[in-house]
Amino acid sequence: MRLRKSSATTLALAAAAPESLTGEWFHSEYWQAQDRISGSSFGRYTTWFFRPPQSQSDWVLRHYWRGGLMEKFSKDAYFYTGLERTRALAELRLLEQLYSEGLPVPKPIAARIIRKGLWYSADILIERIEDCVDLVAFLEQHPMTAEQWCQLGSTLARFHRRGVYHADLNAKNILIGNGEFYLIDFDRGELRTPASQWQQSNLDRLLRSFNKEKGKQAGLHFSPENWQQLLAGYQAGMGQG
Repeated sequence: MRLRKSSATTLALAAAAPESLTGEWFHSEYWQAQDRISGSSFGRYTTWFFRPPQSQSDWVLRHYWRGGLMEKFSKDAYFYTGLERTRALAELRLLEQLYSEGLPVPKPIAARIIRKGLWYSADILIERIEDCVDLVAFLEQHPMTAEQWCQLGSTLARFHRRGVYHADLNAKNILIGNGEFYLIDFDRGELRTPASQWQQSNLDRLLRSFNKEKGKQAGLHFSPENWQQLLAGYQAGMGQG
């Protein structure tokens, strides 16, 4: 990873980042002016998709926003305790390691950290995984086979065997496409010593997510039987370690 520092701004460049990348690349307005915005995703805030010059794939631009109670005091300012402890740099480093090991995660590109006295704000760039949708959007329209649920469980086991803790493992942070499942959004994620307590907590969080989405949409293709199929694949996958 390469670091570029100028005044209060630091750019962290992963191996896939072009040398031409500048701070302007972290502004959606910059890409809108060049008519390169290819789409967006709307949650609490907007995530932008764009196609940079000489790239064969779209990239994702995501800003780090506060959530919970702290959002009432500051929407995007985080207390600065050192560059290595910023959320953007930590996520970029984790993604770079996982991607290099062949785990199904997005390819990391770069992160930007802007220091503002005792505080900082941040953005991250990753490569968009083509021809995928999040699992909730998929299950709104299609059921998954028992084999697919088992495959999902096996994929989660692969991450857990490696010691990957995903801080927000929910159905919308799982993508399906190209015959595979991918995990996205590793903000606050980390590598831990594999242990049943945090691994079970991860699975419990995912189950709550499925049940929450099922409560919102009765027609969502998810059932207790599907969860058991996922667990069967997970347990088989954990047995490979």
